Amino acid sequence: MLTWLNIYLQNAVSPLMEQLIMFHDSSMMILTMITTMVFYMMMSTVISKLSNRILLEGQMIELVWTIMPSVLLVFIALPSLQILYLMEETNNPLISIKAIGHQWYWSYEYSDFKKIEFDSYMKPVENLEINEFRNLEVDNRMVVPFNMQIRILVSSMDVIHSWTIPSIGVKIDASPGRMNQGNMMFLRPGLFYGQCSEICGSNHSFMPIMLESVNLNTFMSWLNKF
Repeated sequence: MLTWLNIYLQNAVSPLMEQLIMFHDSSMMILTMITTMVFYMMMSTVISKLSNRILLEGQMIELVWTIMPSVLLVFIALPSLQILYLMEETNNPLISIKAIGHQWYWSYEYSDFKKIEFDSYMKPVENLEINEFRNLEVDNRMVVPFNMQIRILVSSMDVIHSWTIPSIGVKIDASPGRMNQGNMMFLRPGLFYGQCSEICGSNHSFMPIMLESVNLNTFMSWLNKF
């Protein structure tokens, strides 16, 4: 299971993404059980030579195959609603950061401190270092402290964008004239990548998101550079 997750899902960096992965695993187990049962019943029906031409109704089996899907849906719906609530809940954020989408780059504002604003463009291929990723590296990273509740405010100056980082389970639409918010909390330091996941124009795939999670002292030192 861990190997499968490493191929198709990024490692969780936030408590929210951990909950999403656990919900994914439980849902896949339920779907696997349903698929196995249906396949077994189909094969047994095809292979078996027994038939009952007199059987016109079966109230008991109809009751069972009506109640069982309802119970399974409850097991899927309750965790889903809980995670949906956690995704929208913001509990006393210590830092608020504003991300503004443009065609085709991101702007960031740290308004809780002195006026800190900067643009984040994708690095051209000819400027990349040996250990940097093509189409994911930016010239100015978004820097945040880990183990701290952070609120991200997302908007757009032109068309609809989408601020997305899969490893923290955050995907927020950036709509012009509207402010959307989300919350994130990093459990460890590191570099985390994302991309605009909205088809916002011809250069849609060339406005990446690069976020660096650091300790509080490093974050304060980074703020003092502005």
